[in-house]
Amino acid sequence: MGLGKQAKTLTRGQVEAVLGYLAKTRWPTRNRVIFLLSAKAGLRAKEIASLSWRMVTDARGQIGQAIYLENTASKGQSGRVIPMNDDLRTALAAYAKTTIIASSSYLIESERSDRMSAQAIVNLFWRWYQHIGFDGCSSHSGRRTFITNTARKISTVGGSLRDVQMLAGHTNLRTTQRYIEANPEAQVRIVELV
Repeated sequence: MGLGKQAKTLTRGQVEAVLGYLAKTRWPTRNRVIFLLSAKAGLRAKEIASLSWRMVTDARGQIGQAIYLENTASKGQSGRVIPMNDDLRTALAAYAKTTIIASSSYLIESERSDRMSAQAIVNLFWRWYQHIGFDGCSSHSGRRTFITNTARKISTVGGSLRDVQMLAGHTNLRTTQRYIEANPEAQVRIVELV
């Protein structure tokens, strides 16, 4: 596969740097949730903007164990169930304490509206990465990071790339494969074993 123009993936240190930066922003709790929905659940900007509280809470209104992303909130018909990462669950619980929760209301609000547009989410990511100095990163960087990390670890829990495809909401496995960042160090190690 040739080199193309894709959003860069984030290292663990870069993820921590983003979270540290977001802690000092005007809306730290909301911004942490937005970032973690990308980096720990692999959601697209459109999906983050379209999430409602109903999709992340259980029948009692508590933060659930999974995101139930409906087709209406996803790209095409790529609705799916995404098990929720503990860091994301904790961030959502903290965010829930700062806002009014109604099952039909959107999860991410702006200062002037009851929801934030997908373009506003894209713009937020762009500003955050520009401020931190992460060149080549975009709203898709967290998603690519999630897909890459999931692909590298899925076989350790008995899964396959098909499971990664389902978590990403891709209809074609080839699309998922394009998201996965190559690991040059692993390539060197494996060639040495051959």
